[in-house]
Amino acid sequence: MSLRNTAATTATQSETDHRSIQQLVQKQRDFFATGITHDVSFRKQQLQKLQRAIRQYEQELFDAMYADFRKPEMESFISEVGFVELELKLTLKDLEKWAKPQRVKEALLNFPSRSYIYSSPYGINLIIGPWNYPFNLLITPLIGAMAAGNCIILKPSELAANTSAVISKLIQETFEEDYVAAVEGGVDTTQHLLAQRFDHIFFTGSTRVGQIIMKAAAEHLTPVTLELGGKSPVIVAEDADLELAARRITWGKFLNAGQTCVAPDYLLVHEQVKEELVQLISQCITDFYSKEPEKSPDFARIVNDRHFERLSFFLRNANVRAGGQTDALQRYIAPTLLDQVGWEHPVMQEEIFGPILPVLSFSTLKEAIEVVSRHKNPLALYFFSSNKEKQQAVLRCTQFGGGCINDTVSHLVNPNLPFGGVGGSGVGSYHGKSSFSVFSHQKSVLHRGTWLDLPVRYPPYHNRLDMLRKLFRWL
Repeated sequence: MSLRNTAATTATQSETDHRSIQQLVQKQRDFFATGITHDVSFRKQQLQKLQRAIRQYEQELFDAMYADFRKPEMESFISEVGFVELELKLTLKDLEKWAKPQRVKEALLNFPSRSYIYSSPYGINLIIGPWNYPFNLLITPLIGAMAAGNCIILKPSELAANTSAVISKLIQETFEEDYVAAVEGGVDTTQHLLAQRFDHIFFTGSTRVGQIIMKAAAEHLTPVTLELGGKSPVIVAEDADLELAARRITWGKFLNAGQTCVAPDYLLVHEQVKEELVQLISQCITDFYSKEPEKSPDFARIVNDRHFERLSFFLRNANVRAGGQTDALQRYIAPTLLDQVGWEHPVMQEEIFGPILPVLSFSTLKEAIEVVSRHKNPLALYFFSSNKEKQQAVLRCTQFGGGCINDTVSHLVNPNLPFGGVGGSGVGSYHGKSSFSVFSHQKSVLHRGTWLDLPVRYPPYHNRLDMLRKLFRWL
């Protein structure tokens, strides 16, 4: 086939894909217009169907995630399937309460009246998921969107191709596509989706792609929720329980081989305890994954060759204190500690998103806070200290999405805590009731009584201004 014919075939396929996506969006718009999704009992029935489907597909999901990056079943359960099941359980329990109109305090100027906030669905939602937690970070927002009464198009990540295929099959076999649909594909597919007018877009991924999403959404003035990332610090004070800190930092950093948006991205430790903590973390790596982590069944792999090469570059000419071994064939990078790292080093120029932890030191807590504050707002921050005044100082003087005191990553486990970034690390938050809220428009409605209608607000106004001033002061 000639190059001209190949280009023509590609263009034709692209047009076909664009048209089918356009038709799918219209199908969902027509279904949403029926008003069926506004019924809370319908929403609960559909969430229960999703709950049953997840249980049915659990092993297929485990196998798919293992095929994509050798994720251990334990991690696939606690950070993916089990996490989603907890979210579903909470949503089914509290949905009727969330969906009920919320009465608010009345203003005397409107007497007699009652005021309510009604949560209404946006309409047609696009949810674009990432590859690192390909099930959790796609299905958790789906739960919120369904609970709020929306129609949804899901775009799983093509980088986790096996998991994407299982998710698409699960969705196709569970829901009608005019209600919930999954669309697989690469960059072209995402571009076709973004060319459509949605009522809300929810995206999880990199800041760079988040900017592209936001620009595309601006064409239609579509509201967006962006769950991004950044360089999340873990700060360890000299009075911390170092053995506990070492275990919790090692777990949070090397979970999913460091491919976690809220993983500690760099360690900022007081200079008095730096060496001891480095030794303790090195020992924890051995305790968790043995002296040969490449043989451990509990350590995942890098998702693809491009990310493997990007991460391997960070190890060149670096001062490696632990780990540092790589295997391109397996896409394996050992749990690694880097020492004597400055902010000019390539590893400090972007979010690492891999099993490499740079170690920096500070001499005073004020200095550590200034280091964090000089850089973009991270998605997460972790602080280890037994001193409550220091804890409050860090919380008061730093800006970040969410985090933990004396732990890492675990704030995500509580669905009652909103999860989201701030500034460059994200826009909006979700989990639990926040997931319902982020996919709902809050309609403010005043119910005005008809038995009293004071003429004071109507023209002609005459000399009522002084009287109104006195009334406003009294109110």
